[in-house]
Amino acid sequence: MKALTTEQIRSVIARGKLKDSIFQAVGIFCLVVGLLVILLLVGDMLLRGIDRLSLDFFTNFASRRAAQSGILSAWVGTILVMFVTALAAVPLGVAAGIYLEEYARRNWVTEIIEINITNLAAVPSIVYGLLSLGIFVYAFGFGQSILSAGLTLALLILPIVIVSTREAIRAIPAMIREGSMAVGATRWQTCRYHIIPYAMPGILTGVIIGLARAIGETAPIITIGALTFIAFLPPVPFSTTGEGTAGLFDWVMSPFTVMPIQIFNWTSRPDPAFEVNAAAAGFVLMAMVLSMNALAIWLRYRLRKNIKW
Repeated sequence: MKALTTEQIRSVIARGKLKDSIFQAVGIFCLVVGLLVILLLVGDMLLRGIDRLSLDFFTNFASRRAAQSGILSAWVGTILVMFVTALAAVPLGVAAGIYLEEYARRNWVTEIIEINITNLAAVPSIVYGLLSLGIFVYAFGFGQSILSAGLTLALLILPIVIVSTREAIRAIPAMIREGSMAVGATRWQTCRYHIIPYAMPGILTGVIIGLARAIGETAPIITIGALTFIAFLPPVPFSTTGEGTAGLFDWVMSPFTVMPIQIFNWTSRPDPAFEVNAAAAGFVLMAMVLSMNALAIWLRYRLRKNIKW
């Protein structure tokens, strides 16, 4: 093979640096375009709905009069549904990811499970709504309740949590497992004191991404029968109602609405004043999603800072 001269080597290096610079410029351009689109959309919603962003808007129920309408039942319902979703999806998804990555044997059964989990992550959300309508609403008798909605969204984000958990565990160096087991630790002790703490930043990132997707879903919530107009809140535990004293978990079986449903209801009305309400509610929903992502970034930073490899 003919050896390259010094000039040829310099030419190859220069062409490589030029390609790197072009790729970097294209990447920065795409990033700037994406950020500008997001900023324009959020800014447009803020400018259109800033007049409605007041305390009354957060403390009033929905009304047929746009000036008096608020999002009290919507944001309360969203928080409660997300609470049930996280309570159902996070422990189950993390446990499933740990089992598949650390305990399950590599055979055709686990291969089928992994393929199905990957495919379920791409299934349209309306399919989960139809599935939940038949199982949770009718078969289990949960009805059109917060529990049904929370379990529906938990099914929706469960593949995301499982996949992110497995990827976070795979990123941990093998020497940590080997070192733990070399001093006599069991597999569970290795997972409990080493694998899970080191993988927690990545797991939290996947959980927040899943919850951020769930908080904006509309199709499965409509399918199971979320109300588009509601003028009451779920009963507070141990409070006195018209039917007696509310139990600790009575709110789980209460009818509900969520922010995406409220926005959809307002945008479908012919009165332009309701579009202003929808813009204000959309900005609040975006703020909730960004707050969740900011919390995930902060937790990931704190956890990574405390990890000592």
